[in-house]
Amino acid sequence: MLGSAAVALLLRNLIHSALLLVASWAGVAAFYLWAGAEFVAFAQILVYVGAISMVVLFAVLLTRQGAEISRPVEADSRWRAFSAITVGACLAAVLGSAILSTKLPAATPAAPTLSVKDTGLELMNHHGAALLIVGLILTVALLGATVLAATDKPSKTEDAA
Repeated sequence: MLGSAAVALLLRNLIHSALLLVASWAGVAAFYLWAGAEFVAFAQILVYVGAISMVVLFAVLLTRQGAEISRPVEADSRWRAFSAITVGACLAAVLGSAILSTKLPAATPAAPTLSVKDTGLELMNHHGAALLIVGLILTVALLGATVLAATDKPSKTEDAA
């Protein structure tokens, strides 16, 4: 999961990076299954592996520029990557020390038993409007990103003049 995400960050080909991101999301779903959260795992597969990955691939294909694939990595990008890794390591150290210094209770209370059907009904009955609003916000964000990333190509009439 983390390996495919790291390789997705390092690759210059956006299609390959998007496909590796799908593998990373599938790894997250496998983690949810391992943790016993079946509903969240299946939602992860349906939403991220199924829907969001298709949106990402369409966005990459619609805004793709072929010349950028062969362009070498600039020195500023390397500096930013080094800074990001440093900040990430510091954040991991802070989180790790916070987790290790936390006193956990010896006995945890029993988790409530809730079936996948009950969870789905709870989400769709009480939080259905919130889910629709989140879907609308994601759609608007994708459209905005596509508009910002798209470049104006000169038309043939401008080339001939």
